[in-house]
Amino acid sequence: MSMQIVFPGGKRVDALYKGFRVHTDQPEDAGGANSAPSPFDLFLASLGTCAGYYVLSFCQRRNLPTDAISLALSAVRDAGGHGIARIEIVIMLPSEFPGEVVNACARAADQCAVRGYLDASLRVEVTARRA
Repeated sequence: MSMQIVFPGGKRVDALYKGFRVHTDQPEDAGGANSAPSPFDLFLASLGTCAGYYVLSFCQRRNLPTDAISLALSAVRDAGGHGIARIEIVIMLPSEFPGEVVNACARAADQCAVRGYLDASLRVEVTARRA
């Protein structure tokens, strides 16, 4: 795996990988133009979309509809407000989602490969609930 990181100007930093260009920028209060997500935003998106992939695969294997499912991801700051204490991922399931597989759906999301590479001290809490 080889990824090239380039600096297109301002506070922007882009990653070139497998023919894709992933743009990042910093918010205006950090000197950027807020023209793209920050690297931390992409980190959260990576974790959320990975968990989402596991939820999608879980549902597809069981022929469960996925059009009304979504995930909400929140980074919860520590008591001092400087670092991240934990990341919460809540899987929102429709009310007709089979109750007997709600927890299994959360366990599937918890298998996310991105999550597996995180430092063990950063808690990632995954829950699922029906509407």
